[in-house]
Amino acid sequence: MLRQCATSRWPVGPWQFYAIHLLRRGLRQSTTRPAIHKNASIRIPPSIPTASWTQPGQRNASTLQTHPSLVRSDAQRSTIYALSTPPGKAGVAVIRVSGPEALQVWRRFVSLHSKKGKNKEASPEPWKMHRCDVVHPHTQELLDSGLAVYFKGPRSFTGEDVIELHVHSGRAIITAVLDALGCEPTCRLAEPGEFTRRAFEAGRLDLTEVEGLHDLIHAETASQRKAALQAVGGQLRTHFDVLRRDIIRSLSLVEALIDFSEEDVEDDVYYQARDLVTRAAQNIQSLLSDYRRGEILRSGLKLSIFGPPNAGKSSLLNLLAQREAAIVTDIPGTTRDVLEVSLDIGGFPVIVADTAGIRKTEDVVEKIGVERAMNAVSDADIALCVLSLPELLHEPGSAQVTIPESISSMITPHNTLVLLNKSDMVPSAVPSEFDDVVLQLKQLMKINNAWVVSISTQAGFSTFLQEFGNMLKSRYDTTDKSWDRTAPLVINARHRAHLDSALQFLNAFLHEPYDDIVLAAEELRYAAQSIGRITGRIDVEDILDIIFRDFCIGK
Repeated sequence: MLRQCATSRWPVGPWQFYAIHLLRRGLRQSTTRPAIHKNASIRIPPSIPTASWTQPGQRNASTLQTHPSLVRSDAQRSTIYALSTPPGKAGVAVIRVSGPEALQVWRRFVSLHSKKGKNKEASPEPWKMHRCDVVHPHTQELLDSGLAVYFKGPRSFTGEDVIELHVHSGRAIITAVLDALGCEPTCRLAEPGEFTRRAFEAGRLDLTEVEGLHDLIHAETASQRKAALQAVGGQLRTHFDVLRRDIIRSLSLVEALIDFSEEDVEDDVYYQARDLVTRAAQNIQSLLSDYRRGEILRSGLKLSIFGPPNAGKSSLLNLLAQREAAIVTDIPGTTRDVLEVSLDIGGFPVIVADTAGIRKTEDVVEKIGVERAMNAVSDADIALCVLSLPELLHEPGSAQVTIPESISSMITPHNTLVLLNKSDMVPSAVPSEFDDVVLQLKQLMKINNAWVVSISTQAGFSTFLQEFGNMLKSRYDTTDKSWDRTAPLVINARHRAHLDSALQFLNAFLHEPYDDIVLAAEELRYAAQSIGRITGRIDVEDILDIIFRDFCIGK
């Protein structure tokens, strides 16, 4: 159905008529009204200025002046603000503002202290802390006294003009300042990670540095901090950029053979390209064969404690956690589910899982617990088998050990450690006898690490903890001198997936015959794209939301 506009003869459809009616009345937009179809043709009556019409979701300055009741769109509120420090009572809270109107926010909110009294500077000196009062822009009410700093773009974190208000961290003060910023028509509250996303879009950070910054904020151990600083410092980006340049260099050599096949091209060009590709493939392979150390440092090492019932598994967990995390009784089968505790052992994040005792049982619930225990051991990075030393020995004073088949079948040579508990319950035992037991156990199960301790008396426990921490350092520590310090960590699964994809393309190139050099060139192009996705050089829009959504609001 078509209607005639009241001031014109132009026919308009029902939704077009509704939109014109709202603009003429100056009403606030409703979020529930139907949208105008994108292909609809609107004839604008003379009574409505054409300058006020923009694309859907946008309003220009003249429209807002003519119709002040209209709400600004997000595109027109491009200056963002947020609390950048944890909420709560503390000495200082930092409120960050970034965007084209940041300097205007300074002029309206900041009253500087000087020898001449309080004043508002139109253009404050950048990169300098200023003693000031923070006032409400409309009422001039004093909100707090503190410090303010102006970072002039593009020499700022986001690449835009940025101001930071350093006020006292009290709930009432923070709420008052944020509410006052919310009254500014050009400002809006930032989305999670939006400051860092703007830094990425301005070229201040690449994706590896963004992920490193996220890991640095969430680092809980020294090893996590070191790994995150490696990414934030640009070492990952530099390494991957060099790797990508080598692949692109080899691609240019191959394309030269394709484009100038009928002209004089040096005979060794193809072999130069193959040498570059071989070197790049070896580089990627070395990164992929790093024991997943980067991912383990980032998310935590999974350590599963298993063994027969009443061997001391739950007591070990409580001793490691320094609290009563698990229930301990003399009744076999007390633990029936997997109990996890996150700990810091030797500077490494370790997720310790206490599991049900491994044994044959008819109890339905305990049987489920045993099955979960076996799954936890198979999924663990390291498994710690706890055995009762008195039950392993044939006779008191004998060094002959016997391990139940249900337990021995779960012990693997490379990632299983053995802890022989209850040494205090072995009569007439001397340290040399314990050494014989450990040696025999290593030979029998082909394992590298075993210790004799008493969890109840903590005898030998400090030695176990120290040697266990040293083992973690030798395998996963980024500062180990035997590890190539020039090779960066692959700190998450996204990097590993793209590197694995690039390696497949490079290997495909190496296996392509010279006659199929056109197809081989495509393999190199795909490999370069896979490496480029790691740092965000190409095709990153589909992963940006996943990366930035885990940031806090003020970062």
